[in-house]
Amino acid sequence: MKIYPGLVAFPLNILYRLWCSSLRITQSGREALDMLDAQGRTFMVALFHDELFSLMHVREKLRLVTVVSRSRDGEYLARLLQSLGLKTARGSSSRHGASALKQISRIMREEKYHGVITVDGPRGPRHIVKQGAIILAFNTPAFLIPIRLFPHRAKIFNSWDRFQLPLPFTKVDIVIGEPYMPRSTKLGDEEIARECRELEARLNALRPLQSPSAGREQGGEL
Repeated sequence: MKIYPGLVAFPLNILYRLWCSSLRITQSGREALDMLDAQGRTFMVALFHDELFSLMHVREKLRLVTVVSRSRDGEYLARLLQSLGLKTARGSSSRHGASALKQISRIMREEKYHGVITVDGPRGPRHIVKQGAIILAFNTPAFLIPIRLFPHRAKIFNSWDRFQLPLPFTKVDIVIGEPYMPRSTKLGDEEIARECRELEARLNALRPLQSPSAGREQGGEL
């Protein structure tokens, strides 16, 4: 039975907010985001696909725009994100990607939104940075800000990204890296590859504020 996405967005919104309100979230480096926002400077939040669950809960007053797949499942996600106050551009890095990146860049420049992109989405390889974030930061232009989200206890799904669903009432460490601009003055294949490696290294260098408990993957896979 087909369920209209608009009917699902409201209950999912309530469930998401209740779920996230139970989490004990600690943020490190948040001042950098708020300072850039206060200065009217545009930035691009870059994170791994499996760690994105808690991010929307802590956006506060930040105006964010992100890419969502044109698939049917993507329509449900887009409606949920819109109900949480985000703008969405439809596309992906593998299909309709160029138009989605152009949409986001325009929204960031003209409407003063900040971008959010999962650097290894939509289909992986897991934790390997693709070119979308680099191209967007270069063309807008915008600061790149690497972010990692570390739930101490989570359900790990048997998906390409091993998506992490934080268990209710667990601790979540949100670690925000130092903002930086792409160093390249042009974006050929070599420059894009170098910038991808740089962003990937910065993401991998971020660590939890505390050692996650041994039960981080409790519950097995789905």
